Amino acid sequence: MKIAIYPGSFDPVTLGHLDVIERAASLFDRLIVVVMHNQTKTPMFTLEERQDFLRRITSHLDNVEIDAFSGLLADYADKRGACTIVKGLRAVSDFEYEFQMALANRKLNPDLDTAFLMTSAKYMYLSSSIVKDIAAHGGSISGFVSPQIEDEVLKRMRKED
Repeated sequence: MKIAIYPGSFDPVTLGHLDVIERAASLFDRLIVVVMHNQTKTPMFTLEERQDFLRRITSHLDNVEIDAFSGLLADYADKRGACTIVKGLRAVSDFEYEFQMALANRKLNPDLDTAFLMTSAKYMYLSSSIVKDIAAHGGSISGFVSPQIEDEVLKRMRKED
């Protein structure tokens, strides 16, 4: 069984993330979407909320599992028996950092590959930061996040004001 991991902070999960999840799920027997702790970021949504959002928007995908982890991704991949890390790329500027991470992960776990998936063109501009900024300024985030979580993202943004 070919198991892949799609890591991210998903704060919040966007339609761009979902695009990568759906395409990666079609390429692997099992896809584990893992909410990672990023020391450089202070998330707006709790770990549990982000996992819940992901579970809800991927419920139509039988081979997708949602998990969370804090530590080295290479260790997590080894523990879960994954052969591939999936990384979504929006632009060439994403590639340099992701390439370095892929090399580091390969050094830590020589059996681990990284697959880069370009996001669909209609989501190339989209990021969680853009969603939060638009929502914080009263803009519509329809078309940026799944309708299943849109109201909750907006409510959180209103609380933060």
